[in-house]
Amino acid sequence: QVQLVESGGGLVQAGGSLRLSCVASGRTFNRDGMGWFRQAPGKEREFVAGISWTGGYTYYGDPVKGRFTISRDNAKTTVLLQMNSLKPEDTGVYYCAADYGSYWRVSKIVDDYDSWGQGTQVTVSS
Repeated sequence: QVQLVESGGGLVQAGGSLRLSCVASGRTFNRDGMGWFRQAPGKEREFVAGISWTGGYTYYGDPVKGRFTISRDNAKTTVLLQMNSLKPEDTGVYYCAADYGSYWRVSKIVDDYDSWGQGTQVTVSS
C-alpha cells in the first residue's frame, strides 16, 4: 500500500497559478502510474492529468490542456501539478492517485487507481 499526501492548494484569483505536490511513501513508487483528479461539489470525480512511471507519457483532461503540467521525480517519490491560468471552474478538491504497477499505461479512469490521497482544496475566485 502506498500513502499519498497532497499539498499546495489554496485560494487564488482567476488567471493565477498554483503548484500541487504529492509525496508517496510505503511501496515502490517508480513502477506506478500517477494521476491527479478533482472533484467539485455535487459533481463526479474528474481526471485532470496522468503520468507514466518514467514520466515519458503524460495525458491531460480536455479542460486543462495547455494550462496544467504534470511531472514526477522518482528519486523524491513526488508528483507535481503546475496549474497556470486558473479559472473559477478549476475549483474543487484535488486528489493524487497511484495506479500500481501500470508502467507505461496512463489511465483516466477512477477505478483503475489503487490508492488515493486525502485531497487538497483549490479555490479560484473570479
